[in-house]
Amino acid sequence: MTGEEMHALVARLYPLCRSITGDGVRETLRIVGEHLPLQVSEVPTGTQVLDWTIPNEWNIREAYIKDPAGRRVVDFADSNLHVVGYSVPVSATLTLEELRPHLHTLPDQPDLIPYRTSYYAETWGFCLRASTLAEMGEGPYEVLIDSTLEPGHLTYAEHVIPGRVQDEVIISTHVCHPSLANDNLAGIAVAVALAQRISDPWYTYRFIMAPGTIGAITWLARNRVERVKHGLTLACAGDRGALTYKRSRRGNAEIDRVMSHVLRGRRHEIVDFTPYGYDERQYCSPGFNLGVGSLTRTPYAGYPEYHTSGDDPGFVAPEALEETLEVLWEAVEILERNRRYLNTSPYGEPQLGRRGLYGSIGGRSDTKQAQMAMLWVLNLSDGDHSLLDIAERSTLPFSAVAAAARSLRAAGLLKE
Repeated sequence: MTGEEMHALVARLYPLCRSITGDGVRETLRIVGEHLPLQVSEVPTGTQVLDWTIPNEWNIREAYIKDPAGRRVVDFADSNLHVVGYSVPVSATLTLEELRPHLHTLPDQPDLIPYRTSYYAETWGFCLRASTLAEMGEGPYEVLIDSTLEPGHLTYAEHVIPGRVQDEVIISTHVCHPSLANDNLAGIAVAVALAQRISDPWYTYRFIMAPGTIGAITWLARNRVERVKHGLTLACAGDRGALTYKRSRRGNAEIDRVMSHVLRGRRHEIVDFTPYGYDERQYCSPGFNLGVGSLTRTPYAGYPEYHTSGDDPGFVAPEALEETLEVLWEAVEILERNRRYLNTSPYGEPQLGRRGLYGSIGGRSDTKQAQMAMLWVLNLSDGDHSLLDIAERSTLPFSAVAAAARSLRAAGLLKE
């Protein structure tokens, strides 16, 4: 997928009303299933998952606030952000004073609609522009939320690419936000594009698309996590800000080192783990402590449009989606090729010229880099240093180190 194709997927998914359960999640996964084969799981309401319980399923058909003239001053059909997520059904006539406790605005951003939810406390509410509220009279107002909150299921999906080993790399994205293009949909689109690229890998790759928090907890409760060797959560993948990597709880997991290497030379920031943000905090909870970091562009709550109607498809840039994808692809290539080798001729420097190794790289613009990579690989291939170790110590690109290792192995000077 190109940046434009990823952006088109974001735009197609944008109108759907998603939440932690319900038909919006199912329709989102159905559309993703047009691009990738998915294994979809439905977990019934009431199921115990670690310390949590699957809640009732929420769906909504219509919602509005009508003024005395019958005009819909707030209408769910215009934006699904207008209704607080998981609002219980309501049909009432209220004055503005009675209605105010159920209205949510952003006074500092009067032309934007906020995103609000109330998953685990039964209530209801509307989100609207502060500029709209400022124009509302005393009413009375006809208020309707045509929703259901009843036993059903939590839905999540996986796309698995079998590898030559059962050890897994997981890429996890959340699918629970309604019309928010960067925080939610950009991550889904990039994950789809990455999955389409991976073919015949060494590791098994598992792409998890689940509602935030409760979805990741459900997946963890139902799967064998000892197979997970590396992982990333992916969110906010399409804005124009710098790339941000948040380390795993371990702080020095292989994925942390890989991402640090990949981001070198790019506009980026690397931050330490905190137990706040996206689902990395579930994968990195102390009982699991998986090597899972988090990749975003501008991080959680770090841009004015975050969790507002300003996070629309126009906020997402195709070129940013492409850069995020390329960074992930580089990380995959390093994970796939990072091995430890033994120098089979460790006493003194082996004669590379008679093996055609210097001649094989002569005349290239990167001849010196390639030669240095060979010397570094020979020197540090003692069974204790991986190719990533060598790239870090030599400050050479991993690709150059891996290419040198490939040539040296072909010449019989290295063994895995």
